[in-house]
Amino acid sequence: MQEKQQTLRLAFRRREFIKAAGAAGLLSTVQAGLSGCYDPKCDAPARILIVGGGAAGVTMASLLRRACPKAVITMVEPSDRHYYQPGFTFIGAGVWRPDDVWMHERDLVPSGVTWLKDSAVAIDPDRNTAVLKAAGKIAYDFLVLVPGIQQNWNQVQGITRECLGLGNAHSIYDFEGSVRTWRAMQEFVRTGGRGVFTDTWTKHKCGGAPKKICLLGEHLARKIGTRPRLSFNYFTAEKQLYDVPLYTPRLEQIYRERDVPLRLNSKLAGVDVSAKKAYFEDRATGKIFTEDYDFLHFAPPQSAPDFVRESGLGWTEGKLASGAWVMVDQKTLVHKKYPNIVSLGDVAGIPTSKTGAGVKKQAPVAAANLCAIMSGKKPSAEYSGYAACPIITDYGHVIMCEFNYDKQPETSFPFTLLDTSRELRSAWWLKRFVLKPYYFRVMLKGWA
Repeated sequence: MQEKQQTLRLAFRRREFIKAAGAAGLLSTVQAGLSGCYDPKCDAPARILIVGGGAAGVTMASLLRRACPKAVITMVEPSDRHYYQPGFTFIGAGVWRPDDVWMHERDLVPSGVTWLKDSAVAIDPDRNTAVLKAAGKIAYDFLVLVPGIQQNWNQVQGITRECLGLGNAHSIYDFEGSVRTWRAMQEFVRTGGRGVFTDTWTKHKCGGAPKKICLLGEHLARKIGTRPRLSFNYFTAEKQLYDVPLYTPRLEQIYRERDVPLRLNSKLAGVDVSAKKAYFEDRATGKIFTEDYDFLHFAPPQSAPDFVRESGLGWTEGKLASGAWVMVDQKTLVHKKYPNIVSLGDVAGIPTSKTGAGVKKQAPVAAANLCAIMSGKKPSAEYSGYAACPIITDYGHVIMCEFNYDKQPETSFPFTLLDTSRELRSAWWLKRFVLKPYYFRVMLKGWA
Protein backbone atom coordinates (compact mmCIF):
# COMPACT_ATOMS: atom_id res chain seq x y z
CA MET A 1 0.00 0.00 0.00
CA GLN A 2 2.82 2.41 0.92
CA GLU A 3 4.58 1.65 -2.36
CA LYS A 4 1.41 2.44 -4.31
CA GLN A 5 0.93 5.71 -2.44
CA GLN A 6 4.54 6.67 -3.14
CA THR A 7 4.03 5.94 -6.86
CA LEU A 8 0.92 8.09 -6.91
CA ARG A 9 2.72 10.94 -5.15
CA LEU A 10 5.57 10.82 -7.68
CA ALA A 11 3.11 10.81 -10.57
CA PHE A 12 1.28 13.78 -9.09
CA ARG A 13 4.52 15.69 -8.51
CA ARG A 14 5.60 15.02 -12.09
CA ARG A 15 2.31 16.31 -13.51
CA GLU A 16 2.45 19.39 -11.33
CA PHE A 17 6.05 20.10 -12.27
CA ILE A 18 5.32 19.85 -15.98
CA LYS A 19 2.39 22.20 -15.59
CA ALA A 20 4.52 24.64 -13.62
CA ALA A 21 7.35 24.46 -16.13
CA GLY A 22 4.94 25.01 -18.99
CA ALA A 23 3.41 27.97 -17.25
CA ALA A 24 6.84 29.41 -16.50
CA GLY A 25 7.86 28.99 -20.12
CA LEU A 26 4.69 30.70 -21.31
CA LEU A 27 5.24 33.54 -18.86
CA SER A 28 8.83 34.08 -19.95
CA THR A 29 7.71 34.02 -23.59
CA VAL A 30 5.09 36.69 -22.93
CA GLN A 31 7.60 38.79 -21.01
CA ALA A 32 10.12 38.48 -23.82
CA GLY A 33 7.52 39.52 -26.36
CA LEU A 34 6.68 42.62 -24.31
CA SER A 35 10.34 43.68 -24.19
CA GLY A 36 11.44 46.04 -26.97
CA CYS A 37 14.81 44.31 -27.06
CA TYR A 38 13.18 41.00 -27.91
CA ASP A 39 10.58 42.28 -30.38
CA PRO A 40 12.69 43.75 -33.19
CA LYS A 41 11.19 45.36 -36.29
CA CYS A 42 12.81 46.40 -39.56
CA ASP A 43 11.25 47.41 -42.89
CA ALA A 44 14.46 47.32 -44.93
CA PRO A 45 14.14 45.25 -48.14
CA ALA A 46 17.50 43.59 -47.51
CA ARG A 47 18.96 40.22 -48.50
CA ILE A 48 19.68 38.19 -45.35
CA LEU A 49 21.72 35.01 -45.71
CA ILE A 50 21.70 32.50 -42.85
CA VAL A 51 24.54 29.99 -43.11
CA GLY A 52 23.49 27.01 -41.02
CA GLY A 53 20.12 25.45 -40.23
CA GLY A 54 20.71 24.04 -36.77
CA ALA A 55 19.34 25.41 -33.51
CA ALA A 56 20.68 28.92 -34.07
CA GLY A 57 19.88 29.02 -37.78
CA VAL A 58 16.24 27.98 -37.57
CA THR A 59 15.58 30.13 -34.51
CA MET A 60 17.08 33.18 -36.22
CA ALA A 61 15.10 32.45 -39.40
CA SER A 62 11.89 32.44 -37.38
CA LEU A 63 12.72 35.64 -35.52
CA LEU A 64 13.86 37.53 -38.60
CA ARG A 65 10.95 36.40 -40.76
CA ARG A 66 8.54 38.07 -38.34
CA ALA A 67 10.75 41.08 -37.68
CA CYS A 68 11.69 41.86 -41.29
CA PRO A 69 8.63 41.38 -43.52
CA LYS A 70 10.29 43.00 -46.56
CA ALA A 71 13.57 41.12 -46.32
CA VAL A 72 14.53 38.25 -48.61
CA ILE A 73 15.77 35.54 -46.24
CA THR A 74 17.72 32.51 -47.42
CA MET A 75 18.96 29.71 -45.17
CA VAL A 76 21.73 27.34 -46.26
CA GLU A 77 21.75 23.90 -44.62
CA PRO A 78 22.88 20.60 -46.19
CA SER A 79 21.13 18.15 -43.83
CA ASP A 80 17.67 16.64 -44.32
CA ARG A 81 17.42 15.85 -40.62
CA HIS A 82 17.45 18.32 -37.76
CA TYR A 83 18.72 16.66 -34.58
CA TYR A 84 17.94 17.59 -31.01
CA GLN A 85 21.54 16.98 -30.05
CA PRO A 86 21.11 17.02 -26.24
CA GLY A 87 19.13 13.82 -26.80
CA PHE A 88 22.24 11.93 -27.93
CA THR A 89 23.10 11.36 -24.26
CA PHE A 90 19.69 9.80 -23.67
CA ILE A 91 20.17 7.53 -26.71
CA GLY A 92 23.59 6.46 -25.42
CA ALA A 93 22.03 5.66 -22.04
CA GLY A 94 18.99 3.84 -23.40
CA VAL A 95 16.42 6.40 -22.22
CA TRP A 96 15.27 7.38 -25.74
CA ARG A 97 15.14 5.60 -29.07
CA PRO A 98 17.11 6.99 -32.01
CA ASP A 99 13.98 8.25 -33.77
CA ASP A 100 13.05 10.32 -30.73
CA VAL A 101 15.63 13.04 -31.40
CA TRP A 102 15.11 14.31 -34.92
CA MET A 103 12.65 15.95 -37.29
CA HIS A 104 12.79 16.67 -41.00
CA GLU A 105 14.46 20.01 -41.69
CA ARG A 106 11.73 20.89 -44.20
CA ASP A 107 9.13 20.81 -41.42
CA LEU A 108 11.06 23.39 -39.37
CA VAL A 109 11.94 26.01 -41.99
CA PRO A 110 9.66 29.03 -41.44
CA SER A 111 7.20 29.96 -44.16
CA GLY A 112 8.65 32.72 -46.30
CA VAL A 113 12.26 31.59 -45.81
CA THR A 114 14.03 29.94 -48.75
CA TRP A 115 15.96 26.82 -47.79
CA LEU A 116 18.93 25.93 -49.97
CA LYS A 117 19.93 22.32 -49.32
CA ASP A 118 23.60 23.12 -49.78
CA SER A 119 26.72 23.86 -47.73
CA ALA A 120 28.95 26.91 -47.58
CA VAL A 121 32.59 26.43 -48.57
CA ALA A 122 33.76 30.06 -48.43
CA ILE A 123 32.74 33.54 -47.33
CA ASP A 124 34.09 36.77 -48.84
CA PRO A 125 33.06 39.34 -46.24
CA ASP A 126 34.65 42.23 -48.16
CA ARG A 127 32.40 41.55 -51.17
CA ASN A 128 29.38 40.32 -49.19
CA THR A 129 29.27 36.96 -50.95
CA ALA A 130 29.27 33.32 -49.96
CA VAL A 131 30.30 30.36 -52.10
CA LEU A 132 28.12 27.26 -51.84
CA LYS A 133 29.27 23.78 -52.73
CA ALA A 134 26.59 23.17 -55.36
CA ALA A 135 24.99 26.53 -56.15
CA GLY A 136 28.17 28.58 -56.35
CA LYS A 137 28.30 32.27 -55.42
CA ILE A 138 25.46 34.00 -53.60
CA ALA A 139 25.33 37.64 -52.54
CA TYR A 140 23.98 39.04 -49.30
CA ASP A 141 23.49 42.37 -47.56
CA PHE A 142 23.54 40.89 -44.06
CA LEU A 143 24.92 37.56 -42.89
CA VAL A 144 23.89 35.36 -39.97
CA LEU A 145 26.85 33.01 -39.56
CA VAL A 146 25.70 29.91 -37.65
CA PRO A 147 27.23 26.81 -39.31
CA GLY A 148 27.69 25.00 -36.00
CA ILE A 149 30.78 23.14 -34.94
CA GLN A 150 33.33 20.98 -36.74
CA GLN A 151 34.29 17.70 -35.11
CA ASN A 152 37.92 16.90 -35.83
CA TRP A 153 37.97 13.17 -35.20
CA ASN A 154 41.36 12.63 -36.82
CA GLN A 155 43.09 14.89 -34.29
CA VAL A 156 43.04 11.85 -32.00
CA GLN A 157 45.54 9.46 -33.54
CA GLY A 158 43.96 6.16 -34.54
CA ILE A 159 40.41 7.53 -34.64
CA THR A 160 38.10 8.50 -37.50
CA ARG A 161 34.36 9.07 -37.51
CA GLU A 162 33.95 6.00 -39.70
CA CYS A 163 35.68 3.74 -37.17
CA LEU A 164 33.49 4.67 -34.19
CA GLY A 165 32.70 1.49 -32.29
CA LEU A 166 35.78 -0.42 -33.39
CA GLY A 167 37.80 -1.64 -30.43
CA ASN A 168 34.85 -0.59 -28.23
CA ALA A 169 35.78 3.11 -28.60
CA HIS A 170 32.62 5.21 -28.66
CA SER A 171 31.32 8.76 -28.69
CA ILE A 172 27.86 10.22 -28.16
CA TYR A 173 28.96 13.35 -30.04
CA ASP A 174 27.64 11.63 -33.17
CA PHE A 175 24.11 10.33 -33.83
CA GLU A 176 25.18 6.88 -35.02
CA GLY A 177 27.88 6.91 -32.38
CA SER A 178 25.27 7.36 -29.65
CA VAL A 179 23.31 4.36 -30.97
CA ARG A 180 26.45 2.21 -30.89
CA THR A 181 27.31 3.54 -27.43
CA TRP A 182 24.08 2.17 -25.96
CA ARG A 183 24.58 -1.26 -27.51
CA ALA A 184 28.13 -1.41 -26.19
CA MET A 185 27.25 0.02 -22.77
CA GLN A 186 24.72 -2.74 -22.14
CA GLU A 187 27.29 -5.40 -22.98
CA PHE A 188 29.98 -3.69 -20.91
CA VAL A 189 27.93 -3.48 -17.71
CA ARG A 190 26.84 -7.10 -18.11
CA THR A 191 30.28 -8.60 -18.69
CA GLY A 192 32.40 -6.27 -16.54
CA GLY A 193 35.75 -4.65 -17.16
CA ARG A 194 37.50 -1.30 -17.11
CA GLY A 195 35.76 1.78 -18.44
CA VAL A 196 37.68 4.89 -19.49
CA PHE A 197 35.76 8.13 -20.06
CA THR A 198 37.37 11.32 -21.30
CA ASP A 199 36.59 14.79 -22.61
CA THR A 200 38.71 16.83 -25.03
CA TRP A 201 41.15 19.73 -24.79
CA THR A 202 39.39 22.14 -27.17
CA LYS A 203 36.28 24.17 -26.56
CA HIS A 204 33.40 21.84 -27.32
CA LYS A 205 29.65 21.67 -27.33
CA CYS A 206 27.91 20.42 -24.20
CA GLY A 207 30.92 20.06 -21.95
CA GLY A 208 28.81 18.04 -19.54
CA ALA A 209 28.10 15.19 -21.99
CA PRO A 210 31.21 13.08 -21.18
CA LYS A 211 30.48 13.42 -17.46
CA LYS A 212 26.84 12.44 -17.96
CA ILE A 213 27.50 9.23 -19.90
CA CYS A 214 30.10 8.17 -17.33
CA LEU A 215 27.72 8.63 -14.40
CA LEU A 216 24.81 7.02 -16.23
CA GLY A 217 26.93 3.97 -17.07
CA GLU A 218 28.00 3.66 -13.43
CA HIS A 219 24.39 3.89 -12.24
CA LEU A 220 23.28 1.33 -14.82
CA ALA A 221 25.84 -1.13 -13.44
CA ARG A 222 24.49 -0.57 -9.93
CA LYS A 223 20.92 -1.04 -11.12
CA ILE A 224 21.62 -4.46 -12.61
CA GLY A 225 23.93 -5.51 -9.77
CA THR A 226 27.23 -5.79 -11.65
CA ARG A 227 29.05 -2.74 -10.25
CA PRO A 228 31.66 -4.78 -8.30
CA ARG A 229 32.87 -6.26 -11.60
CA LEU A 230 33.47 -2.87 -13.23
CA SER A 231 35.70 0.15 -12.81
CA PHE A 232 34.86 3.61 -14.10
CA ASN A 233 37.67 6.12 -14.63
CA TYR A 234 37.31 9.73 -15.74
CA PHE A 235 40.07 11.72 -17.47
CA THR A 236 39.70 15.42 -18.15
CA ALA A 237 42.03 17.69 -20.11
CA GLU A 238 41.12 20.54 -17.76
CA LYS A 239 42.62 21.60 -14.43
CA GLN A 240 39.39 20.76 -12.62
CA LEU A 241 36.32 18.65 -13.21
CA TYR A 242 34.01 21.66 -13.64
CA ASP A 243 34.68 25.39 -13.59
CA VAL A 244 31.46 26.89 -12.17
CA PRO A 245 32.06 27.21 -8.40
CA LEU A 246 28.48 26.66 -7.23
CA TYR A 247 28.23 23.22 -8.83
CA THR A 248 31.80 21.88 -8.69
CA PRO A 249 31.99 20.68 -5.05
CA ARG A 250 28.94 18.43 -5.21
CA LEU A 251 29.90 17.04 -8.62
CA GLU A 252 33.37 16.12 -7.36
CA GLN A 253 31.79 14.57 -4.27
CA ILE A 254 29.54 12.39 -6.45
CA TYR A 255 32.57 10.99 -8.28
CA ARG A 256 34.25 10.19 -4.93
CA GLU A 257 31.11 8.58 -3.50
CA ARG A 258 30.75 6.34 -6.55
CA ASP A 259 34.42 5.40 -6.64
CA VAL A 260 35.08 6.97 -10.04
CA PRO A 261 38.73 8.17 -9.94
CA LEU A 262 39.49 11.50 -11.62
CA ARG A 263 42.71 12.37 -13.43
CA LEU A 264 43.13 16.02 -14.39
CA ASN A 265 45.26 17.64 -17.14
CA SER A 266 44.95 14.48 -19.24
CA LYS A 267 44.64 15.01 -22.99
CA LEU A 268 43.59 12.02 -25.11
CA ALA A 269 46.30 11.84 -27.79
CA GLY A 270 45.60 8.50 -29.47
CA VAL A 271 43.78 5.19 -29.35
CA ASP A 272 44.96 1.74 -30.43
CA VAL A 273 41.56 0.17 -31.06
CA SER A 274 43.00 -3.27 -31.81
CA ALA A 275 44.90 -3.44 -28.50
CA LYS A 276 42.28 -1.41 -26.56
CA LYS A 277 44.81 1.09 -25.29
CA ALA A 278 44.28 4.83 -24.86
CA TYR A 279 47.27 7.17 -24.92
CA PHE A 280 47.15 10.38 -22.88
CA GLU A 281 49.41 13.40 -22.64
CA ASP A 282 49.83 14.88 -19.19
CA ARG A 283 49.37 18.57 -19.97
CA ALA A 284 51.34 19.61 -16.89
CA THR A 285 54.47 17.55 -17.68
CA GLY A 286 54.13 16.69 -21.37
CA LYS A 287 54.65 13.00 -20.62
CA ILE A 288 52.64 10.29 -22.38
CA PHE A 289 50.95 7.56 -20.37
CA THR A 290 48.86 4.56 -21.41
CA GLU A 291 45.53 3.31 -20.09
CA ASP A 292 44.08 -0.10 -20.92
CA TYR A 293 40.32 -0.20 -21.36
CA ASP A 294 37.45 -2.55 -22.10
CA PHE A 295 35.06 0.30 -22.90
CA LEU A 296 36.15 3.78 -24.00
CA HIS A 297 34.05 6.91 -24.39
CA PHE A 298 35.68 10.06 -25.72
CA ALA A 299 34.80 13.51 -27.07
CA PRO A 300 36.40 14.59 -30.37
CA PRO A 301 38.43 17.81 -30.61
CA GLN A 302 36.26 20.58 -32.04
CA SER A 303 36.62 23.89 -33.87
CA ALA A 304 34.83 26.28 -36.18
CA PRO A 305 34.40 24.88 -39.72
CA ASP A 306 37.47 25.27 -41.92
CA PHE A 307 35.80 27.80 -44.22
CA VAL A 308 35.33 30.17 -41.27
CA ARG A 309 39.07 30.16 -40.58
CA GLU A 310 39.92 30.47 -44.29
CA SER A 311 37.50 33.40 -44.70
CA GLY A 312 39.28 35.38 -42.00
CA LEU A 313 36.20 35.64 -39.79
CA GLY A 314 37.62 33.85 -36.75
CA TRP A 315 39.70 35.17 -33.89
CA THR A 316 43.39 35.40 -34.77
CA GLU A 317 44.75 35.98 -31.26
CA GLY A 318 43.84 34.99 -27.72
CA LYS A 319 42.36 31.79 -26.33
CA LEU A 320 39.71 31.51 -29.05
CA ALA A 321 42.12 31.75 -31.99
CA SER A 322 43.14 28.08 -32.12
CA GLY A 323 39.57 27.04 -32.89
CA ALA A 324 38.99 29.98 -35.28
CA TRP A 325 35.75 30.76 -33.43
CA VAL A 326 33.96 33.71 -35.04
CA MET A 327 35.25 37.06 -33.80
CA VAL A 328 32.12 38.69 -32.36
CA ASP A 329 31.50 41.10 -29.54
CA GLN A 330 30.52 38.93 -26.58
CA LYS A 331 27.59 41.18 -25.64
CA THR A 332 26.09 42.23 -28.98
CA LEU A 333 27.15 39.14 -31.04
CA VAL A 334 28.04 41.49 -33.91
CA HIS A 335 31.28 40.75 -35.77
CA LYS A 336 34.07 43.03 -34.63
CA LYS A 337 35.33 43.79 -38.16
CA TYR A 338 32.20 43.36 -40.30
CA PRO A 339 29.14 45.01 -38.73
CA ASN A 340 26.74 43.42 -41.22
CA ILE A 341 27.53 39.97 -39.76
CA VAL A 342 26.15 38.46 -36.57
CA SER A 343 27.14 35.06 -35.22
CA LEU A 344 25.87 32.90 -32.40
CA GLY A 345 25.56 29.28 -31.37
CA ASP A 346 28.43 26.81 -31.34
CA VAL A 347 30.59 28.71 -33.85
CA ALA A 348 30.56 32.03 -31.98
CA GLY A 349 33.84 33.07 -30.37
CA ILE A 350 32.52 33.99 -26.95
CA PRO A 351 33.81 32.85 -23.54
CA THR A 352 30.92 30.66 -22.46
CA SER A 353 29.76 27.07 -22.83
CA LYS A 354 28.34 25.96 -26.16
CA THR A 355 24.80 24.87 -25.32
CA GLY A 356 21.36 24.96 -26.91
CA ALA A 357 20.12 26.88 -23.90
CA GLY A 358 22.66 29.57 -24.74
CA VAL A 359 21.14 29.88 -28.23
CA LYS A 360 17.75 30.51 -26.62
CA LYS A 361 19.18 33.66 -25.01
CA GLN A 362 21.53 34.63 -27.85
CA ALA A 363 19.06 34.57 -30.74
CA PRO A 364 16.74 37.39 -29.58
CA VAL A 365 19.79 39.58 -28.89
CA ALA A 366 21.37 38.82 -32.29
CA ALA A 367 18.07 39.40 -34.10
CA ALA A 368 17.43 42.69 -32.31
CA ASN A 369 20.93 43.94 -33.05
CA LEU A 370 20.80 42.89 -36.69
CA CYS A 371 17.50 44.73 -37.10
CA ALA A 372 19.01 47.80 -35.46
CA ILE A 373 21.97 47.74 -37.87
CA MET A 374 19.66 47.25 -40.84
CA SER A 375 17.71 50.31 -39.69
CA GLY A 376 20.85 52.41 -39.35
CA LYS A 377 20.86 52.29 -35.55
CA LYS A 378 23.47 51.25 -33.03
CA PRO A 379 23.10 47.68 -31.70
CA SER A 380 22.16 47.90 -28.02
CA ALA A 381 20.77 44.50 -26.99
CA GLU A 382 23.19 42.56 -24.79
CA TYR A 383 23.76 38.87 -24.05
CA SER A 384 24.81 38.03 -20.48
CA GLY A 385 26.69 34.86 -21.38
CA TYR A 386 23.88 32.65 -20.08
CA ALA A 387 24.37 28.94 -20.61
CA ALA A 388 22.74 25.89 -19.08
CA CYS A 389 24.19 22.43 -18.63
CA PRO A 390 21.82 19.96 -16.97
CA ILE A 391 24.36 17.41 -15.71
CA ILE A 392 22.61 14.04 -15.40
CA THR A 393 23.98 12.26 -12.34
CA ASP A 394 21.85 9.11 -12.52
CA TYR A 395 18.63 7.77 -14.01
CA GLY A 396 16.36 10.19 -12.17
CA HIS A 397 18.46 13.16 -11.03
CA VAL A 398 20.13 16.19 -12.58
CA ILE A 399 22.29 19.03 -11.29
CA MET A 400 20.75 22.01 -13.09
CA CYS A 401 23.75 24.21 -13.90
CA GLU A 402 22.82 27.69 -15.17
CA PHE A 403 25.40 30.46 -15.24
CA ASN A 404 26.73 33.50 -17.11
CA TYR A 405 30.04 34.88 -18.38
CA ASP A 406 31.25 35.46 -14.84
CA LYS A 407 30.52 31.81 -13.88
CA GLN A 408 27.84 33.11 -11.52
CA PRO A 409 24.47 31.34 -11.23
CA GLU A 410 21.76 32.70 -13.52
CA THR A 411 18.94 30.45 -12.41
CA SER A 412 15.59 30.19 -14.19
CA PHE A 413 12.22 29.89 -12.49
CA PRO A 414 11.09 27.55 -10.92
CA PHE A 415 14.63 26.46 -9.97
CA THR A 416 15.16 29.75 -8.14
CA LEU A 417 13.05 28.10 -5.43
CA LEU A 418 15.41 25.11 -5.11
CA ASP A 419 19.02 24.31 -4.25
CA THR A 420 20.45 23.84 -7.73
CA SER A 421 23.91 22.97 -6.41
CA ARG A 422 22.59 19.47 -5.69
CA GLU A 423 20.79 16.76 -7.65
CA LEU A 424 17.12 17.44 -8.37
CA ARG A 425 14.39 15.03 -9.37
CA SER A 426 12.44 17.93 -10.88
CA ALA A 427 15.37 18.81 -13.14
CA TRP A 428 15.35 15.23 -14.45
CA TRP A 429 11.67 15.61 -15.36
CA LEU A 430 12.47 18.88 -17.09
CA LYS A 431 15.35 17.30 -19.01
CA ARG A 432 13.42 14.18 -19.99
CA PHE A 433 9.90 15.46 -20.62
CA VAL A 434 9.93 19.23 -21.21
CA LEU A 435 13.07 20.51 -22.94
CA LYS A 436 12.73 18.61 -26.22
CA PRO A 437 9.14 19.69 -26.99
CA TYR A 438 10.08 23.19 -25.86
CA TYR A 439 13.00 23.13 -28.31
CA PHE A 440 10.94 22.05 -31.33
CA ARG A 441 7.67 23.83 -30.57
CA VAL A 442 8.80 27.04 -28.91
CA MET A 443 12.47 27.88 -29.35
CA LEU A 444 12.82 27.01 -33.04
CA LYS A 445 9.62 28.94 -33.72
CA GLY A 446 11.27 32.02 -32.30
CA TRP A 447 8.90 32.31 -29.34
CA ALA A 448 11.51 31.80 -26.59
